[in-house]
Amino acid sequence: MQFESLKIFCDVVRWASFSRGAEESGISQSSASQAVHQLEVRLGVKLIDRSRRPLVPTTAGKLYYEGCKELVGRYIELEHRVKSTLGEGKVIGTVGVASIYSVGMHHMSQYVRDFEERFPEASVRLEYLHPTRVVERVIGGGADLGLISYPKKWPELTVIPWREEVMMLAIHPSHRFARLPRVDIRELDGEAFVAFDAELSIRKAIDRTLRHHDVDVEIVHEFDNIENLKRAVEIPAGLSILPEPSLAREVRAGTLVAVPISGQDPKYRLNRPIAIVHRRNETLDMTAARFLELLTARASVATAPEAAAQPRRVRAASTP
Repeated sequence: MQFESLKIFCDVVRWASFSRGAEESGISQSSASQAVHQLEVRLGVKLIDRSRRPLVPTTAGKLYYEGCKELVGRYIELEHRVKSTLGEGKVIGTVGVASIYSVGMHHMSQYVRDFEERFPEASVRLEYLHPTRVVERVIGGGADLGLISYPKKWPELTVIPWREEVMMLAIHPSHRFARLPRVDIRELDGEAFVAFDAELSIRKAIDRTLRHHDVDVEIVHEFDNIENLKRAVEIPAGLSILPEPSLAREVRAGTLVAVPISGQDPKYRLNRPIAIVHRRNETLDMTAARFLELLTARASVATAPEAAAQPRRVRAASTP
């Protein structure tokens, strides 16, 4: 009996879906279904109730899953430990990192370049996902590390605070606010606003702060992808509130201006916390551990409030 079949079975049960389980293992849905069927034939019992949606394991399936989950976890950990001893302590192999979109491709690409220059035999597989998918990816074993904003307490994950990012007003250079050194939060009342999707934690945090200051903006667009938010502000469809690091490229290009927001109640200040997560009670292999060390060595407050005293723009910001 192949180890891969056990892993596929665990993935299918964990996701309650053959398609999602297959995706986790990088195979087709029919291959995942066939692998589980072969296990059932070998054992002579049904492991998954296929008549229900989402899928649920049978009584025998639950028992088998609990045992297989432990075996699969131990085997993967053993593989990591063996690989870490190869090459006399060299950092080799690939570390999988799942990140929310708004951490910024340019920002993370610099970490990846530095890591791969330092450890030529190692690589980073970086994927950008919806926040819920980042957590699912790490818990499911599809990524070694995750980067998530507004972290919660997950029983399956260890959460490491990484950095705080000051939120800035993102506006088109032609907007009347663009030449101001700062904008009082109450001046946003009635402005056309490009927002994050309502279910995202960052949107809820922004809404709480605006509500606390009795500010009522006019939502004109909602997106779950920060790149789409920035494109909408560039049109310009309205203004937005975004983490300053995510605006660096557009500010340099002169297509957007980032202006500090003043007048905030300290208890409701718009700073976005970001954390690194990995599976609890599981030792990271050497490659993942070294990448984690690189990230945490540079952890900081992305922009201290006192440093955000002037609007961020370049001389070319005369974009019409």
